[in-house]
Amino acid sequence: MGRELTDLSAQVGRALRENALVLVTAESCTGGWVAEVVTATAGSSGWFDRGLVTYSNAAKEELLGVAPETLHTDGAVSESAARQMATGALRVSKADVALAITGIAGPSGGTATKPVGTVFFAWCRRGIEPITATQTFSGDRESVRRQSVLFALRRLIALLGASS
Repeated sequence: MGRELTDLSAQVGRALRENALVLVTAESCTGGWVAEVVTATAGSSGWFDRGLVTYSNAAKEELLGVAPETLHTDGAVSESAARQMATGALRVSKADVALAITGIAGPSGGTATKPVGTVFFAWCRRGIEPITATQTFSGDRESVRRQSVLFALRRLIALLGASS
């Protein structure tokens, strides 16, 4: 997995424990990579509830309650989809904090307005509106996915630190 991801996982766990919070993830383009990273840390069952891999539009709708209108109008790779994925993950879990990722890892699937490497993120605490971000990463499919995981975890740590 690599030292950088291992260290981030430990930092996420520490921040969640210090704030007495539990995490849920909703992932599309990363295919559960965030969940894999956080569960690599011993004791993560104390601060990680579950990971939902919702790769298809149907899974986003059925498991997370992403509105069909959102998927039709904005697309599965959009800020609104990421936002609804995060709030939906909280709705179907006992967690306090959600992290959602949806994007275009490539090598195909990009458009002029959403090129390959475009990734949308959302972080949400129960009862608080989600915070979103958009990044465009370069590199091959694995690189885009890895950069997405790193960005998501780093921002989660920063947000947890700001809220404590």
